[in-house]
Amino acid sequence: MENKLNTKDLISIGIFTALYFVVVMIVAFVGYVPILMVIMPALCALFGAIPFMLFLTRTKKFGMVTIMGVLLALLTFLMGRPWPCLPIGIAAGLLADLYLKGTGYNSVKKSTFGCGIFSLWLLGMALPLFFGYHDAYLQSLRSGYGDAYVETLTRLTPDWMFWVLAVTIFVGGLLGGLVGTKILKKHFVKAGMA
Repeated sequence: MENKLNTKDLISIGIFTALYFVVVMIVAFVGYVPILMVIMPALCALFGAIPFMLFLTRTKKFGMVTIMGVLLALLTFLMGRPWPCLPIGIAAGLLADLYLKGTGYNSVKKSTFGCGIFSLWLLGMALPLFFGYHDAYLQSLRSGYGDAYVETLTRLTPDWMFWVLAVTIFVGGLLGGLVGTKILKKHFVKAGMA
């Protein structure tokens, strides 16, 4: 098997990155309800895992998952998230790619775990709710969402919640990977992964 990425691989990366991003953005609308804003990244991981698992049926070369992570990190940054979303997204893509390369890109169970790792890129999306970004971000929401929304979100997002969110995102990615394998079973069989 050739290890160099070709045009077909790059097209697959582009298509699946766009599909994944659209799914995540649709799910992100639940964040309009403050209490759901806290679980929204885990829900994005859960639903985003389905197109990601389909992407993995076409991924047989190192770099494809990393490039997807880079593209998602760039989109996140261009949407106005702080610069640390870039290394978070790139690291999640690279770590998932390294893990999947070690599995030979041919195990459904191991792909599910790789999906959990990859899903951690979503921490970059949630970053404005925590640490030094918290106050400025919440103030920017005040005019559009109102005081009650901002006050509720403030109570729900102390800095330690970032680490809880990391765990829930990982678990959401794992569960989504399991759901994705059930839904896409015939694709895994066709790809020789089942």
